[in-house]
Amino acid sequence: MIEPPLSPADAKFVAQLRALLPAECFRDVSATYLEEPRGRWQGQAGAVVAPSTAAQVSSLMKACNAARVGVVPYGGGTGLVGGQVMPQGGAEPPPAPILLSLERMRAVRALYAEENVMVVEAGAILQDIHEAAEAVERLFPLTIAAKGSARIGGNLATNAGGVNVLRYGNARDLCLGLEVVLADGRIWNGLSRLRKDNTGYDLRHLMIGSEGSLGVITAAALKLVPRPAGEGTALMAVRDPAAALALLGLAREQMGEGVSAFELIHRAGLEFLAQTLPEVRLPFAQVPEWFVLVDVGLAAGLEPQAALEALFVAGMDAGLVTDGLIAQSEAQRQAFWEVREQIPEANRRIGAISSHDISLPLSAIAPFIPQATAALAAIGDFRINCFGHLGDGNLHFNVFPPQGGDKADYAPLRDRIKTCVHDIVHEMQGSVSAEHGIGRLKTGDLARYGDPVKLEMMRAIKRALDPQGILNPGAVLPVA
Repeated sequence: MIEPPLSPADAKFVAQLRALLPAECFRDVSATYLEEPRGRWQGQAGAVVAPSTAAQVSSLMKACNAARVGVVPYGGGTGLVGGQVMPQGGAEPPPAPILLSLERMRAVRALYAEENVMVVEAGAILQDIHEAAEAVERLFPLTIAAKGSARIGGNLATNAGGVNVLRYGNARDLCLGLEVVLADGRIWNGLSRLRKDNTGYDLRHLMIGSEGSLGVITAAALKLVPRPAGEGTALMAVRDPAAALALLGLAREQMGEGVSAFELIHRAGLEFLAQTLPEVRLPFAQVPEWFVLVDVGLAAGLEPQAALEALFVAGMDAGLVTDGLIAQSEAQRQAFWEVREQIPEANRRIGAISSHDISLPLSAIAPFIPQATAALAAIGDFRINCFGHLGDGNLHFNVFPPQGGDKADYAPLRDRIKTCVHDIVHEMQGSVSAEHGIGRLKTGDLARYGDPVKLEMMRAIKRALDPQGILNPGAVLPVA
């Protein structure tokens, strides 16, 4: 239980909010806000409130803090660990919270092309940020499969990763400053555009990745980068994951930081695409067991296709690469990327028993895959789709029923499967949450694998910034 106990967002409290905020701030409590992509939980809310300014968020938080009413921040609803929904039911069902949607705070407040900085509100959709950057010949490098609906506040709150982490880093590496409304309604005006500011604790990094449990991000100053003069993409069939890692080493030796993305893909991904999304054109006539997608962005005077051809030759000579395709046009380049970006949707349509967003030391990736596969085979007959961001050690190691099976029939095995995979990850000094966060799904994992001192420090910070426990209650921190 959270102490002091929270109060529900009942009709009386919602009436107080309606007297405090403009009518256009209130939304119907529809299923859109109460579902999460994997269908694990059905959420609840006493009201859905969508402020349009940080001042309105502040007024809302002051009222909720005074009444001890929980607040669940809501971005694009694309999170995969339940951080955006407070589930119903249980032995002690939590009181209905206010769902705080950032959907009306979408403005680009300022764009400083010469500084490579953009200031945006938290509800800005990632794709819109990309387009605003492109309009001034800049790039905002954070990109994920859900870029058309994910909002930047949620991306920062979960420290999202994506395909370009290898070159540009996670969301936290692309943020210079934040505007945040605290639990008691105070506004931290931290929208710095400085690259250097050594004036005490870095509160920006404290808020990024906290999943709305320490404050509500309302705006951010984002780093932009110049667009590469030339970009290229290739698919290369590799002998195995160890060969893929060796090929990554060759790519970085030849192109340095010009390697933007290096994605590992197993044949199961293409098989799932063929089953569920036949409109996606598969690149190989003979599907290889393993292949990589290599994306490069090079400076003026360097030719991406020539660089990728040189990498292919070097990989063949080293016995790492068995086949390959190099995009000959932008349309073909986008077609290669569509294969990678549609794999999560194919997974969803097949229906995973248990999905695992894990990271490992690079040298542990090759031994992990067969070890975890063998351990799961001792539990049952499964299909495994292993793919992910090889360059930063992030794998999506997802377990599916056998051909013709229904994931519902395997639900009793879900916890056993997850524990099997996560135990091996932990033994190999990896993380059970690479880029999706903890949310509500993985609080038990944080308790099981987290360092006890780290958890004590996290709880101390939570108590200091949110003593009433109203911010995203039940998310991130396991029950003590």
